[in-house]
Amino acid sequence: MNDFPAHQWLCENIVEQSPIAIIVGDREGMVRLWNTGAETMFGWSAEEALGKSMDMIIPEKHRPRHWEGYDQVMRSGVTKYGRSLLAVPALTKDGRRISVEFNVVLLKDAEGRVLGIAASMQDVTARWERDKALRARLAELEGNLKHGMVPGEHK
Repeated sequence: MNDFPAHQWLCENIVEQSPIAIIVGDREGMVRLWNTGAETMFGWSAEEALGKSMDMIIPEKHRPRHWEGYDQVMRSGVTKYGRSLLAVPALTKDGRRISVEFNVVLLKDAEGRVLGIAASMQDVTARWERDKALRARLAELEGNLKHGMVPGEHK
């Protein structure tokens, strides 16, 4: 057991090698950590992302609401997304819109002041698209039933 790596080494390697995107933003929303999972999900290398605004992954129409919530969390030190998943659209380097789910961890100094937020994110686009198709099919079948049509029957 003595040859097992130290806690800090384990933490660094888990974060860096995780297939889950892990991103840290400082109080101003600048990217301070961008792991290989984030590189894979969003297409930007860590070198390209570090020091840039998180606007790079936030669709333009969602930015005002995002920053309002982000600033409120920075002021209050409270978020409900530590335990609850948040599902939002995001942007990739090539301009594709994807659906992501994420949780956050508030990063606080010794006095309890929020320094930033760490988010762990997963791309759920395929599931979101499958669920959307199922909802549309269900609505179609419910509409058919309202009009007296039996599934598989054509009038």
